[in-house]
Amino acid sequence: MPTDADARAAYDAYLAECPARQLLARIGDKWVSLVVNALADGPRRYGDLARTLVSVSQKMLTQTLRNLERDGLIARTVTPSVPVRVDYALTPLGESLLPLMRAIKTWAEDHMDDVLVARAGYDAGAAAG
Repeated sequence: MPTDADARAAYDAYLAECPARQLLARIGDKWVSLVVNALADGPRRYGDLARTLVSVSQKMLTQTLRNLERDGLIARTVTPSVPVRVDYALTPLGESLLPLMRAIKTWAEDHMDDVLVARAGYDAGAAAG
């Protein structure tokens, strides 16, 4: 009978059919990273998330939230009222992902100037060659 360790060892994200590859694709999505970071301080309503994630379309935000809920990373809570109140919050599984997502966001913000310099150098070399 296979153990949990056997099952974990069977996941190899380098293999096309591995479910871990699909999960990496999901958490590598820019909107996923931004939503997880936006929920770091606690539950938020849909409209609040939409205002925080400037330029996200309603369709993309809805799709991202549904995917994160399906993967068990966020929980959706509906409070009956007029109008109905819907809150989104990280689950314990989502909270375990937060330090990684926060670190990636911080790294991107801290190193953007370096990346812009590298891009300009590359583009200048590509244009000359």
